Amino acid sequence: MRSRRGRLVLVAACGAIALSTAACTLPAGLRSADTARVADTASLPVEEIPEDQLAPPATSLTQPAGDPSAVPAPTAAAAGQDDNSTWPTKSGPLSALDRDLIKKVRLATLWEMTIAQEAIQRANSAKVRTISKEIAAQHHELDKGARDLAEKFGIRLPVKPTEAQAGWMADITGRTGRDYDATFVKWLRLAHGQIFPVIGSVRGTTQNTLVRKYAEECNAAVLNHQRLLESTGLAGPDAFPTPPPV
Repeated sequence: MRSRRGRLVLVAACGAIALSTAACTLPAGLRSADTARVADTASLPVEEIPEDQLAPPATSLTQPAGDPSAVPAPTAAAAGQDDNSTWPTKSGPLSALDRDLIKKVRLATLWEMTIAQEAIQRANSAKVRTISKEIAAQHHELDKGARDLAEKFGIRLPVKPTEAQAGWMADITGRTGRDYDATFVKWLRLAHGQIFPVIGSVRGTTQNTLVRKYAEECNAAVLNHQRLLESTGLAGPDAFPTPPPV
């Protein structure tokens, strides 16, 4: 019988997503009763994704690593990866917030598509298995869009989930039956609720035509995922982010 870690790695392999071994360890901070209040990357300031979570500079994420043909021509934008300024591009100004959205959608896919693929096989209810198929498929398309934009603009994308995301995955995969389903819905609904305002901010402010189109695609997908997760009847109060101050 495969271990829980083995099942998770197998699912990740099927999704062609590289996961850190930290994904199988539940961080201490997630063991408290208030686990649903752990901050996702959507709450981080722009560009504050740790360096060790990003792809190497000037490396395409759509081609095999080490392939000389995978390295795109250097761009002015790529030279300023840690720059919070707005980059000029052919499709319009590319703000730090625009780049932040592309990175965070990639981060979301690294764990959400993987765990949704696992839920297709392991979820207790047919309803959760069905919505997981749709969520996984749409994340596949969003990830392709993020990688295409990253290659076009010279953006370094994350290559592994955050510690919090890895903890959520471990929490889900370590459960069975209805508890598995409820935990799956809780973490995914929480994460989608956190990135939703970021998408709206980019759609409302970006002057880049390609990013604007992508933000609309993200908005439609994330809104759909929230509705799907809520349709299970398993989204309790801890599945929703804390409202921001007014």
